[in-house]
Amino acid sequence: MKTRAYPPLRGWPVWMAVLVIALTGCAPQPLPPEFGRIDGIEIVDLRQGEGAPAKAGDRLRMHYRGYLYDQRAEGGRGPKFDDSHARGQPFEFVLGAGQVIRGWDEGLLGLKPGGTRLLRLGPEYGYGERGAGRAIPPGASLLFEVERVASAD
Repeated sequence: MKTRAYPPLRGWPVWMAVLVIALTGCAPQPLPPEFGRIDGIEIVDLRQGEGAPAKAGDRLRMHYRGYLYDQRAEGGRGPKFDDSHARGQPFEFVLGAGQVIRGWDEGLLGLKPGGTRLLRLGPEYGYGERGAGRAIPPGASLLFEVERVASAD
């Protein structure tokens, strides 16, 4: 059996530097300051529902639209990053179990079936300084229109 001798890797520090630069260039960039920023959480009830208010431990079914907050846009609705209506499928989760962002775990408490809310979330109530993939940049403030469809229990 013949073995093949490979030359030592020359210039590997250069290739590593190129790789690091390429990978950091792919990282999501923060939103420009003109988008603005929300501090904390703001909850606006748009329509009261009927029935038992949501509490921690309840399984909820929600329709929603998610937007990057942009203070220059009408109602603060910047680019839309997600929409359960478009998929025709509500999202199900257990409230207060850490299955969703903090703004949902806290902002949906008390919402009755059929009720709708507007959630305005600062980064600490959304995805924080890490962001989420390419759709949500680091440090982004978010705006959600949410509707509790019905109890999934």
